[in-house]
Amino acid sequence: MQRQLIGSGSPFEEQIGYSRAVAQGPFVFVSGTTGFDYATMAISDDVAAQAEQCLKNIEQALRQAGASLADVVRVTYVLPNGEDFEACWPVLRKYFGAVRPAAMMISARLLDPRMKIEIEVTAMKQAG
Repeated sequence: MQRQLIGSGSPFEEQIGYSRAVAQGPFVFVSGTTGFDYATMAISDDVAAQAEQCLKNIEQALRQAGASLADVVRVTYVLPNGEDFEACWPVLRKYFGAVRPAAMMISARLLDPRMKIEIEVTAMKQAG
């Protein structure tokens, strides 16, 4: 079974030594992804805007693996301030409202204090 490594251009991937996503068989494992716009390395101060950018970054990685957000079966949200999670719900519902993946939210400190949310997903490509 061939393994495909997918990068986003984030400098963190090279510095830390990981891939944005790994596709193997029908599965795509997307690493914890933050709200940085990797083209500019800019990040919004707004947690909902960061959530939106996280999902755009994840969507791009999934597309490179031949999958989409509709294929997501598991999602983990990590926020330094758990009280910020509710502000993200409209964005999460926009992307996952019909998909309804299994989900978990963890409150934990992130690498950079500008990061207000990090999202990790597992997808399973649909047959056909």
